[in-house]
Amino acid sequence: MASEAKVGGVGTESLLALLRDRGPLPMAELSERRGVSRSKTGQDVAALRRLGLVADGGQAPSRGGRPSGIVTLSDHIRYAGVDIGATSIGVAITNGYCEVLDFVEEDADVRDGPEAILERVVDLITGLVPPSVTPVVGVGLGVPAPVSFSEGRSIVPPLMPGWDRYPIRDLLSEALGVPVTVDNDVNIMALGEMHGGVARGVSDFLFVKVGTGIGCGIVVHDQVYRGVDGCAGDIGHIRAGESTTLCHCGRIGCLEAEFGGAALARQAVVSAQSGDSPFLTRRLKEVGHLTAADVGAANAAGDAAATRLIRHGGHVIGEVLAGLVNFFNPSKIVLGGGLAQLGPLLLAEIRGVVLQRSTPLATTNLSVELSGLGDLAGVTGAAWLASEHFIEAFDRHPATEAAAPVGKTA
Repeated sequence: MASEAKVGGVGTESLLALLRDRGPLPMAELSERRGVSRSKTGQDVAALRRLGLVADGGQAPSRGGRPSGIVTLSDHIRYAGVDIGATSIGVAITNGYCEVLDFVEEDADVRDGPEAILERVVDLITGLVPPSVTPVVGVGLGVPAPVSFSEGRSIVPPLMPGWDRYPIRDLLSEALGVPVTVDNDVNIMALGEMHGGVARGVSDFLFVKVGTGIGCGIVVHDQVYRGVDGCAGDIGHIRAGESTTLCHCGRIGCLEAEFGGAALARQAVVSAQSGDSPFLTRRLKEVGHLTAADVGAANAAGDAAATRLIRHGGHVIGEVLAGLVNFFNPSKIVLGGGLAQLGPLLLAEIRGVVLQRSTPLATTNLSVELSGLGDLAGVTGAAWLASEHFIEAFDRHPATEAAAPVGKTA
């Protein structure tokens, strides 16, 4: 993480990271937080100002002495955050504080392969930041698969044929001309919530994505835990009770085969065809297929069968999460992803099972809640990942191209 810098050759907390994470700060507070003299901080700020990375933000209120100038990040800094899901692509452009300035999302099928999907990613980024506007200085990207973080490649992705060890980072970086950082999609969602959502200030928590697949981002002492091979948190393939449903991974009874997006749609069709759900029966006749969103609409209309499907899904997820709570003892569980939009009923069922099945001590300080960022969680976390890469590169080599002035047009 970008906590240590070497601006001017002295190891101190990074100025850029401090400003990104805490917002504009008076010069005096910057000096205090870094543990260096005000004159040293002034020299470092001046160097960053010459590179176009920081700007003056006026005067802070006097604390009895000479007023301190406020330092802000430059308005010209831009990052791109990309969230590739199984059925969609989301792209955001953020400022230096990783606040979303522009966002676009469109349907896409990750099974179309890396060439087609990444070409579309390039088009979306350049469409949001045309050549006449300040270019991005880094891109963060999440994919729905285990990722080798050091290589920037997805590893044996079950939902992504053709993506195994594809050089996502290197080819996308070459196409855009900026550094690219690649991670698992649930990890970037966890980062988004940690830095701009309901988990802000929380050191140990789980982010659970319930969508086409089910995954878990694990945050330990403010750091995402990825595991030895990048597949930590792949809870979608934990056995769900006594389920005998065949999963796309080839195994029997996986959690996401019992309550992922495809599983819920399949269960909805069964309820419709059996006549158990009048709402879903009508919907199936109208459009010829059903989705998880149809189940949500049926539940909202008071359809009892849809309510049972959602409660069943919340129950099986809650049982798996109870085991994780007993093992990990987090202070918070955040639920996100497409199926989290099923709302209070799903949340209440998961929360109830977790509290019932976990040990009392493990739930003493535990809260279970929905994502505060929704569709923006992934792109926000991806942009933060891009900023982390940029800041670390700058702090290591402030005199190299990593520190080239920003704010120039392409």
